[in-house]
Amino acid sequence: MKMVDAKLPHARIIDGKAFAAGLQKRVAAGVAELVASGAPKPGLATVLVGADAASQVYVRSKGKLAAELGMANFDHRLPAETTEAALLALIATLNADPAINGILVQLPLPRHIDTAHVLLAIDPAKDVDGFHPINVGRLGSIGAGAPLDFPVPCTPLGVSMLLQDALGSLAGLNAVVIGRSNLVGRPVAQLLLRLDCTVTITHSRTRDLPGLCRQADIVVVAIGKQEFLRGDWIKPGAAVIDVGINRIPADGGKTRLVGDAAFAEILPVAGHLTPVPGGVGPMTVACLMFNTLQAARRKAGLAVVSA
Repeated sequence: MKMVDAKLPHARIIDGKAFAAGLQKRVAAGVAELVASGAPKPGLATVLVGADAASQVYVRSKGKLAAELGMANFDHRLPAETTEAALLALIATLNADPAINGILVQLPLPRHIDTAHVLLAIDPAKDVDGFHPINVGRLGSIGAGAPLDFPVPCTPLGVSMLLQDALGSLAGLNAVVIGRSNLVGRPVAQLLLRLDCTVTITHSRTRDLPGLCRQADIVVVAIGKQEFLRGDWIKPGAAVIDVGINRIPADGGKTRLVGDAAFAEILPVAGHLTPVPGGVGPMTVACLMFNTLQAARRKAGLAVVSA
């Protein structure tokens, strides 16, 4: 069993921004290798319904990054009044297009569109967000150490990559996941089980959550409450991954971002710690590009790259 060093004077900061930049370079190299083999460029289709300013920024940045990494980007902007039937028709067209390996529908969708219907309509092989029920089921049934030969949710995948990079083998480590959402908590737990961790999923009704955390070598917090995880909950030397992003008031009428973990309290106790911002956040988009490359490799009949 790999033991976490409890003698560290303070946590090593896990630089998610730097790791994401490295992952993007590896994806770019993989794209170049794929194209050199005679396969077409990986294609990513982004779909935005409505004119939400934040969503426009997200979609634009994803498309720009895809192009920088050598991929083909297909950007679809639809008015807010687009019907569910029209959106489903577009997805059917994208599913049938051989130039497209990944489909990303930016969420949230307008209220008159059923998100579940839209996610279900995406071809599971092109579901680079990893949200299709078939891919969710695959992740839930995967064995220890098995290859990820299907799309996996991007943020949980980024969490597992950061932990492996920081700690090496995770086999035998006790992990506590705070949060049971389908987007983060549950897939993180499943990925950690694949890596031979002993995993406890906790939530708002868990009894003695601080006590459970104090026994953990790894704590992943994704609960959506600012600075919820406290320093005296942490086992000395444990690795803490903070998935939360909360905007709070700051001096001068401004705001700042904090995570779900009390960073200043945990820093002197933990062995490894992700900051907010600059920790898990940058990994989400990088893993989206990684998933798109993986989808293109599968279509070309090539083995997936290890995650």
